[in-house]
Amino acid sequence: MKPETYNFIMEVFELARLIPEGRVTTYGAIARALGSAQSARLVGTAMNHSHDPIYKVPAHRVVNGSGLLTGKFHFVDPEQMQRLLEAEGITINDNQVHNFKQLFWDPLTEL
Repeated sequence: MKPETYNFIMEVFELARLIPEGRVTTYGAIARALGSAQSARLVGTAMNHSHDPIYKVPAHRVVNGSGLLTGKFHFVDPEQMQRLLEAEGITINDNQVHNFKQLFWDPLTEL
């Protein structure tokens, strides 16, 4: 892995750790907050690698731009993402965050 890619992934992890419990953000919002709006897919790749407990990243709080749980298949158990969100009081209907717009945490405006 190139050092700049590794550094970006570590920045993604740092920002994801700031997502408040009971809130969600998106891959694109993280990319924009890091000054790399075109890197939403790389943010997704970072989330895929964040499941090691040493990183302590709440990857379950990062969803796609429509509030869909697109990352759930990267968890050991695909239902784990939904369970973690529901444990924080977030309602999921058909793989999508209910009241997504109200629960959306924008790192550009809420840091």
